[in-house]
Amino acid sequence: MLENRDGYWITTHSTQTIDAIHRFTDQSLGYGRMAKPAILDAIAADPTCALAHAYAAAYYLAQENAVTWQQAKPHLHIANSLADQTTEREKRYIQAINAWAVGDIHRAIALHESITEQFPRDLMAVQQGQYHYFYLGDRQGLLNIAEKVLSANGDQPYLYGMVAFGLEQCHRLPEAERMAYRAIEITHCDPWAHHAIAHVLETQRRTDAGILWMEQFAETWERCNTMLYTHNYWHLALFYLAKGDMQTVLDLYDQRVWGWACKASPKDQVGAIALLLRLELQGVEVGDRWIHLCPYLFARIHEHALPFQDLHYVYALAKAGHGDRAREMLTSMQVHALTIPPQLQSAWTELAIPAARGLLAHAREDWQIAMAELKPVLSRLWAIGGSHAQRNLFNQIYQDAAAKIEAYPALRTAS
Repeated sequence: MLENRDGYWITTHSTQTIDAIHRFTDQSLGYGRMAKPAILDAIAADPTCALAHAYAAAYYLAQENAVTWQQAKPHLHIANSLADQTTEREKRYIQAINAWAVGDIHRAIALHESITEQFPRDLMAVQQGQYHYFYLGDRQGLLNIAEKVLSANGDQPYLYGMVAFGLEQCHRLPEAERMAYRAIEITHCDPWAHHAIAHVLETQRRTDAGILWMEQFAETWERCNTMLYTHNYWHLALFYLAKGDMQTVLDLYDQRVWGWACKASPKDQVGAIALLLRLELQGVEVGDRWIHLCPYLFARIHEHALPFQDLHYVYALAKAGHGDRAREMLTSMQVHALTIPPQLQSAWTELAIPAARGLLAHAREDWQIAMAELKPVLSRLWAIGGSHAQRNLFNQIYQDAAAKIEAYPALRTAS
């Protein structure tokens, strides 16, 4: 066994594996584009390192698509076969990734929480715990898992950005801004801290400040993975949208949000869909962009990684003229909801599926049904995950349907 830089044992005799795991950790916490080659280097240096295989499995699971889920399986199999020979920290981490792989998200969270209690400098456990809390809509959990280890990580810039985002999601905006600034004081190139302040400035409607803030850091995002690169530019586009500069928003979509995207990435797809839809809600003609986007979404129809993402796919399929595929996806969502752990079912059956019906109605300009389906669930959509800024889209769709009915009294019903 060898110690890592935080003083925790890793079951390997390869210093090259330790070095590569450190690179992987830095890349993951900083949303760098070199995380995958780093962890594959770790495995190449020691194919019997269980933790390296577990990290690889987690990397592939986080890509949220069927192809990478399959790529995760052999790494998880190897990690499990070696787990008996590992440390307690490594065992718990492997168990957490196993739970994630079978959809037992609450168990995964519990394991990450237990790791951070005993090993507070394990920021990979913190980050992955935050990931799960985020998509359960548990903003307090998102904050707590990071905030509780601050005292043990005063030298870790990435943790400050993680805490800052949790504070923002809990509506503690001044504290979030101060915490993000602490991250940037340690390292200028912390894209998650940039992102946290973007959320603060957008919530406070400080549009010009948001543009200045994001543009001063934009060149540092070149080293990011496509998810955060495109997402930070998405936030910049929202500031320009609020300013009414629609041409700049279209340019950012074409050149950064979708133009730079990994076209097969669900997160990149969701960002593009959300920006196109916001443009249309502002009356902007987006041309054939829906049509060019849509072929990349067919693979999503039966995956159902996250209900938050599925709502975007359903709408985009309908907008691109594939109403039949959108309805197929809605049916598939209903089937999927019957196959998942009971504690996750309500987010699908009570929230995502009615919302999907409302979105399909809006896409086909059936404003009355759109309102009827969306109104009962809007206040509870936090439970499907996503940030305040992202979920605000569903409120905008509802308000658009209401405005259409107001503008066209004949569309009203007796109800």
